[in-house]
Formats: sequence, C-alpha cells, structure tokens
Amino acid sequence: MVPIWIDYFLVLAIHDRQLAEHGGAEGVRDEVLLESALARPQQMLAYAEPEPDLAELAASLAHGLARKHPFVDGNKRTAAVVCETFIELNGARLDAEDAELFPRFLALADGRLSAPDFAAWLRGRLRTQRVQEEAPRYRAKAAVKPARRAARAASPAPGRGG
Repeated sequence: MVPIWIDYFLVLAIHDRQLAEHGGAEGVRDEVLLESALARPQQMLAYAEPEPDLAELAASLAHGLARKHPFVDGNKRTAAVVCETFIELNGARLDAEDAELFPRFLALADGRLSAPDFAAWLRGRLRTQRVQEEAPRYRAKAAVKPARRAARAASPAPGRGG
C-alpha cells in the first residue's frame, strides 16, 4: 500500500474551515505535536509488522490529532475531518453518521479509546470506492485495440473490390 498522506498545510486548512463553521480559538498550540501526529501513520507504515491497513493508518492519524491537542481549539473536529479525508484520498469512504463518530473522537481525545480499538471500529465501516478500472482489465482492453487496427488494415476497404 502506498497511501496518499495528509500534509501539514491541508490540516491547517481543514482546521481553519472547522473554526469558520463551528467557532473556536485560532492557532496552533504546538507545532511539534502537530508534526508528530502527522508522522505517526507514516512511521507505522515504515516500521510495523505486518504492514498496517488503511483503518490502522487512519486511526493512528486521528488518535495523534485528537489526543495530542496540537491546536488551541477544534482538535477533535479537525481530527475527524482529517481522518475521513485521509480515508477518501486513499480510495475508501467511511460509512458512519456524525452521531456515531462524535463519541468516538471524544473517547480518543480523553484516552478511553485506543488507536487499535478505533481502527477495529473503522475497519467495519470502510467501504472501498473504485475510481478506476482494475489494471488487468484496462490492459486487456488496450491489447484489443491494436489487434482491431491490424485486422482493419489487412482487410480491403469497402467498395474497392477485392
């Protein structure tokens, strides 16, 4: 798995949007904690055995943002949106209502819910979204086109006899 990572500036944009929509104090409380939260899933992918799945990576990211409180305000809201954005960028969607998510992000923030437990919960709610054809099918279609061109070139054009 080669995930699409959420970068620092996207997290800041998501945080700003959450504050604009729901209110709260602006600002990053601790840059190091924010960078650490973003690095968690990348470190997990690099060093964990067996390789973590999308649910584990998303849970690690969400746990880091919700639990470490890198922002002055809006940490749980930002963690929730970043988590869902990460999932969608990586070809899945989270099939859960806000009413289900809210208590889990509260529990992540106060330590009642661990990242592995959150990953298990996420795993049951992730739905794969196919955004393109599978490579073998695409390759099979691509192989047919040259064969059709060759067949057309070998046959006489209509109305020219032959």
